[in-house]
Amino acid sequence: MTVYASKESATPEEPAPPPSPPPQAPPLKLKVPEPRWIVFAVLISLFASILLVNGLVQGEFTQDGASESTENIDKVPDEAFDGGPIIQTDGTTTKTAAVADKQVVLTFDDGPDPTYTPEVLAVLAKYHVTGTFFMLGSQISKYPSLVKQVKDAGNEIGIHTFTHPDLAGKGEWRRTVEMQETQLALAGAAGVTSVIFRPPYSSTNAALDNRTWNVMKDMGKRGYLTVVNNLDSRDWESGVTNDEIIEAVTPDDGAGAVLLFHDAGGDRSKTASALDTVIPELQKQGYTFTTIAATAGLDTVNPEATTNELTLGKGLVFAVQIAEHVTTGFASLLVLFGVLTIARLVLMLGLGRRHASRDRPGGKRRPGAFKSTWGAPYTKPVTVIVPAYNEKECIADTVNSLAASTHPIRIIVVDDGSTDGTAEIAERLGHPNVTVVWQPNSGKPAALNTGIAAADTEIVVMMDGDTVFEPDTVKNLVQPFADREIGAVAGNAKIANRKGMIALWQHIEYVVGFSIDRRAYDVMRCMCTVPGAIGAFRKHALQRVGCLSEETLAEDTDLTIALLRDGWRVVYVEDARAWTEAPTTVAQLWKQRYRWSYGTMQAMWKHRHALVEKGRAKYARRGLLNLLLFQTLMPLLSPLIDVFLIYGLFFLDTGETLMAWGLMLAMQMASTFYAFKLDKESTKPVWLVPLQQFVYRQLMYLVLIQSTLAALGGIRLGWQKLKRAGGLSAAISKS
Repeated sequence: MTVYASKESATPEEPAPPPSPPPQAPPLKLKVPEPRWIVFAVLISLFASILLVNGLVQGEFTQDGASESTENIDKVPDEAFDGGPIIQTDGTTTKTAAVADKQVVLTFDDGPDPTYTPEVLAVLAKYHVTGTFFMLGSQISKYPSLVKQVKDAGNEIGIHTFTHPDLAGKGEWRRTVEMQETQLALAGAAGVTSVIFRPPYSSTNAALDNRTWNVMKDMGKRGYLTVVNNLDSRDWESGVTNDEIIEAVTPDDGAGAVLLFHDAGGDRSKTASALDTVIPELQKQGYTFTTIAATAGLDTVNPEATTNELTLGKGLVFAVQIAEHVTTGFASLLVLFGVLTIARLVLMLGLGRRHASRDRPGGKRRPGAFKSTWGAPYTKPVTVIVPAYNEKECIADTVNSLAASTHPIRIIVVDDGSTDGTAEIAERLGHPNVTVVWQPNSGKPAALNTGIAAADTEIVVMMDGDTVFEPDTVKNLVQPFADREIGAVAGNAKIANRKGMIALWQHIEYVVGFSIDRRAYDVMRCMCTVPGAIGAFRKHALQRVGCLSEETLAEDTDLTIALLRDGWRVVYVEDARAWTEAPTTVAQLWKQRYRWSYGTMQAMWKHRHALVEKGRAKYARRGLLNLLLFQTLMPLLSPLIDVFLIYGLFFLDTGETLMAWGLMLAMQMASTFYAFKLDKESTKPVWLVPLQQFVYRQLMYLVLIQSTLAALGGIRLGWQKLKRAGGLSAAISKS
């Protein structure tokens, strides 16, 4: 018993003290989060940042071709309309440069692309000509080696923004980011920058309007030459033919021109083949191929990047590469887990149905039904062990429910050092078949082992001190022991106090877990947990595995896996019902599940050798793999899945993302509805399943994360006692 010293003290009699200064507010004490939660927050923030980077890189590209010009052209100077496609302006003066007659400049937008850009480069190299590639920063960051290949082949590289937005509709900050990030990406990939720019969705000089001119003025002030085009190949159009492309880019009357092609941004499979025809045809007509630099009178359009630009650029390219690989990898993992989850759900429902349709003793067996007849009825007396520690609110209901059993039983209440009179309450009930055993506080496993040692029957039933049995519970629970292969039987634990969201969510969890999961585990013979609230065991089987161990906090899971490894069969009986009190506050629920999760991990680690053992341990291996994959690893990824869902809403197809989530939710609701029907429960709580996904599920995976971090850190927990309200019998009558 822990005694806390009182903070109050008497004031001694002494002369009046001098006047004290005015009272000051106590200093504000900030609670510092535990290191493991700081690590978790950092990891989640890092993952979210990675997705954000990838989302920004992948986003914005929405359409092909040039935007429609408007009739608002009063601010566009005549020099821009009538001049060449290379435009230099600061908003006050405007100069343009045109391609000389019998010369053309080949330009390519939206790249680089790992499929189409190499095809274009191969055609250019074949005819020993070069081109100008207006690249997107997002593509540069994804394919830096391809950018270097373009530069090393002698081609020019221009800026086409980072994500291909219509800059006319973007503010100054967005324009700055689009241009700066693209320049940095280019520096990181190829070691150069660029002084030429082509606006996304731009067209010819004649198509300029006030909106696009405003962008060109802004870029001119930033030091860029804007390059539009004279002839558009229209290779971005669906269904365009090679002949149509060739016709579109053939100049009239020997005039010089800037030709527009695309090497990315969609299906560009016709671009290289059309180019392979256009180049020799133009050469035959006497055309030569020039560059933007030569036309504008510049030495180069790609000056060397500074040291600072190189450093920042390489960092940007590295970040984008990491973001893309992580996002792609996690998306693939998410698809795999989705397939596994659906496959498991279908399997569990099928096996649960098979278990539910099994034959009953004396009944007619259906074809393909799961065999469950155990032999002659089991009528021998059994011992029920009730470990109790400070259960004064519930112990009377527990013992009285056992005294009403329709099966002959002996009740052993093991008081584990209670300080609230639990043992005295049990004794005062006066039931002749109740024995109260006192022991110093030693923990639940020790209390149960004390009861096992005192039992003189072949079968022992274990329960919690806060649980109530129905009159037929013990009789139904022990019937499988007519089969000598059975070592343990799990009963059906049910929530008695079903008021409030937290209790109802646990009720849903219990019904699904018992009505579907345990039925399926029974059929597959891999049940890893006989619940502490209701379980029956063959005493000989318990003695073979050393009874209950104190090495883990999940003594029920530890014991069940040990029985499976020893070759015993563990089954589930759904009509052996036990009613228990669920935690009603988040703090209590967290405390309980923390212990369960931590203990389960301990049990998994303790029995890890079952994964490689042969022979009778194969069923334990099956159960351990289920615990590892579906109850540990996949739930640990749940926070990342939730972050990825938010990512999908903003950066992927919102409709498809919501449809996928809705489909999974519908399957969960359908399976939950079926579980409630199998267990003959009212289906009213099923409507809480969607809310469960937004609150309860997150709470459970946070508990699992804390348990994992605690296990990795070697933290140990004791037998944690939850606060009980009592009144289970009254609660059951209302359920």
